[in-house]
Amino acid sequence: MKNRTQLIIILASLPLFAACSRSQPFSSGKWIDLSHDFSSETIYWPTAKSFDLESEFAGMTEGGYYYTANRFAASEHGGTHLDSPIHFSEGMKTAEQLTLDQLIGPAAVIDVSSSALENRDYLIGVDDFQSWEEQHGEIPDGCIVLLSTGYSRFWPDREKYMGTAQLGAEAVPLLHFPGLDPDAANWLVENRNIKAIGLDTPSIDYGQSKLFESHQILFKADIPAFENVANLDQVPATGSFVIALPMKIKGGSGGPLRIVAFVAE
Repeated sequence: MKNRTQLIIILASLPLFAACSRSQPFSSGKWIDLSHDFSSETIYWPTAKSFDLESEFAGMTEGGYYYTANRFAASEHGGTHLDSPIHFSEGMKTAEQLTLDQLIGPAAVIDVSSSALENRDYLIGVDDFQSWEEQHGEIPDGCIVLLSTGYSRFWPDREKYMGTAQLGAEAVPLLHFPGLDPDAANWLVENRNIKAIGLDTPSIDYGQSKLFESHQILFKADIPAFENVANLDQVPATGSFVIALPMKIKGGSGGPLRIVAFVAE
């Protein structure tokens, strides 16, 4: 009886196995990792705690098998990471409250690298979005906007990437890197329906920002941000699909992020 029951279960499962083998929605194309490694070289805000990895055990155990485990510590905001809306907007969503749907979707990649690499304080403006739309059509509803400034190429050189290698509060006024103009953030909120926004610099606001207005505008509208994104130069303006899954920290204002893009062939 037991063997007969097992046979029935196996036979009933065969259609499912066959369906799984045929169903390959990401079979024709390539995956691109948009995340920087977390290590002692990872770039954090000058006032934040950097990533620290400490070995708990590594080697052969008394039982004769190999085992290794580490512990890590770091600020929420550093390396490739998520900014949750609560980060700059009281009462808005924390890291674990963001739905999966808001973190997954088609991407619109706006390349401003030619301007940003010439001007470390470049503000990505409404004109940049409108120029993109003249070539590719209106930014679609429900997409993830990714801003490519070209600064990922400088990682992990802190001075080239951020404008200064100094640490501490005295380093903050010395920061110089591109970011999103608050007027452009307002334009996105008022005229387009996007899920999230990301870029390849340390902050959605540019380095010289004092009030972090783009953060405030976007997060009040429940639009999270991805910062220190990598390899955006490998992602086309349209036709990619992004999955951005952060560490699910309850009550978190952000956290480490693994973000990838699928580019169909």
